[in-house]
Amino acid sequence: MAEAALVKELVSKCLQARDLAYCPYSHFPVGAAILTTAGDIITGCNVENASFGLTVCAERTAIQRAVAEGHRHFTAIAVTCDIKDSFVGPCGACRQVLMEFGSNWDVYLTKPDGSYKKTSLQELLPLAFSPAHLENN
Repeated sequence: MAEAALVKELVSKCLQARDLAYCPYSHFPVGAAILTTAGDIITGCNVENASFGLTVCAERTAIQRAVAEGHRHFTAIAVTCDIKDSFVGPCGACRQVLMEFGSNWDVYLTKPDGSYKKTSLQELLPLAFSPAHLENN
């Protein structure tokens, strides 16, 4: 599949995942879709909890699903929410979780209308702490 078609599918899947979000408290649905190096797309949505600290973001839900399905290598993620007038990136905790699986991610910040801005995990989390920092300890 051509790269443009793959990005379009990734963006479409993150929009679909947003529609599945469980967010009765914040009313802030978020969807994510991760592209594995094998070409699979794994989705996730935010899942809130009355005990707010137990809420799980869409990006982490997608990572956890992917890992549970045996994936460990990723190339891209698309993320969306309901904010229409600006591109919104993953929270700091999600950026760190993504970094666990490598720094060379393309990140597609996606608006509800499907328009997106391409950036990278390295741009979103410069000078990141990563597994490489633990290799010599």
